[in-house]
Amino acid sequence: MPDGESDAAVVVRDLRMAYGEKVAVDALSLSVRRATITAVLGPNGAGKTTTLETCEGYRKPNAGSVRVLGMDPVAQRRDLLPRIGVMLQGQGAWSGVRAMEMLRHIARLHAHPLSVDMLADRLGLAECGRTPYRRLSGGQQQRLGLALALVGRPEIVFVDEPTAGMDPAARRTTWRLLEELRGDGVTVVLTTHYLEEAEQLADQVHIIDQGRLIASGSPLELTRAKAGQGQATIRLVVTRPFPPGAPASLRAALGEGIEVVLLDERSLRVSGPADSTTLAKVSRWCEENQVLPESLALGQRTLEDVFLDLTGRELTRG
Repeated sequence: MPDGESDAAVVVRDLRMAYGEKVAVDALSLSVRRATITAVLGPNGAGKTTTLETCEGYRKPNAGSVRVLGMDPVAQRRDLLPRIGVMLQGQGAWSGVRAMEMLRHIARLHAHPLSVDMLADRLGLAECGRTPYRRLSGGQQQRLGLALALVGRPEIVFVDEPTAGMDPAARRTTWRLLEELRGDGVTVVLTTHYLEEAEQLADQVHIIDQGRLIASGSPLELTRAKAGQGQATIRLVVTRPFPPGAPASLRAALGEGIEVVLLDERSLRVSGPADSTTLAKVSRWCEENQVLPESLALGQRTLEDVFLDLTGRELTRG
């Protein structure tokens, strides 16, 4: 058995999935260790949703193999289903059902469910428990979807955008709950468009683009991969939009080997070889170009920086 697969909850080998002429997943291989939080990231259309739907047993591979808890998710679906939890976007709840009615109904389908009242309390569902599903806010629907995925005490849970639409307090509560699940030995596989969420939670990150795995590692390994001796990342945030041609102008002022990426109209990232004068050069460029900095910070690359470098695209909700 290949290294790293002996303790794996999920093993994907040479997976290929196509829809007609369109190849969604192309010879993809990855694994997920037990009792970890693993984030699967990728731009819209990268193939991550198809990959996870195959792991969940909703799709049969065109080629390659998938094993979840040592089982084939399609051929052994009846045996696997009681051991996994799945949280999907657009949860599939009946539009007229009340939140707590739905949760109690799903709980009754399991032999040893978690306490419904405990889940409702942890995820703030008591306040909307009598509200029909169609009238729940986006964040409330997400919290209900997570509760539905967890109530059966799964060994592994797949969560798709677990905190989409949530306010900051609810997002933090959900993070703590996922971390507690990992501490209890549950394997969590998540997709998210919030890169800070993946950086905060994940033990392992897999980045997929155009159906292929392009990078894997812990957030620290990925963010340090190019951060060698004499390398630096500088973030410049300004009070009003940059003038036209700002990235090229700053790149010229800093010299060869420096990369300048415009993140949005009021922020950019400088990365590459640096010395004690680099910050001073950026400050001088701001002064010469009548650009007023709001913040100018030297720091470590983030997962967002890595994602942009690898895919050339920002991770946006589709």
